[in-house]
Amino acid sequence: MEERKITTSIQIFENIEELPPQVKFLMKEAQAIRDQAYAPYSKFKVGAAIQLEDDIIVTGSNQENAAYPSGLCAERTAIFYAGSQYPNKKVKAMAICVKSSSKVVTKPIAPCGACRQAIAEYEVKQDQPIEIYFMGEEGKIIKAKALLDLLPLAFDASFL
Repeated sequence: MEERKITTSIQIFENIEELPPQVKFLMKEAQAIRDQAYAPYSKFKVGAAIQLEDDIIVTGSNQENAAYPSGLCAERTAIFYAGSQYPNKKVKAMAICVKSSSKVVTKPIAPCGACRQAIAEYEVKQDQPIEIYFMGEEGKIIKAKALLDLLPLAFDASFL
């Protein structure tokens, strides 16, 4: 038997003001679209903003549905839109933020497993890392240098 250790490295910013200007702008775009989310059931709004290689910004918010699980997370809404509208452009970075109507979220909230898998597909396809920044409603922001840092041993087309 062989045992291997998997590690990852993240960066933590104390608040949005500490982010580099372009990332700060991206997070503000995520916050703006977050407030347009359709989340009448969970009351948990999520916004995602994607920066493409030519600095085009694509956004998405979570869209719930009474017929669970027919809704879609903000991250997948944004990444699928980018893939359909800009199929040959690489994704440089993604910013994600949340807001709950029941409490102020001060801890960074990472993408769910389904979103990680969807984003990983694009990272593998473009053979270039996608920086992921995520936060709550306020407070610290976590940066992962690549989605695959959040989803080691990801499933991809090479297994098919």
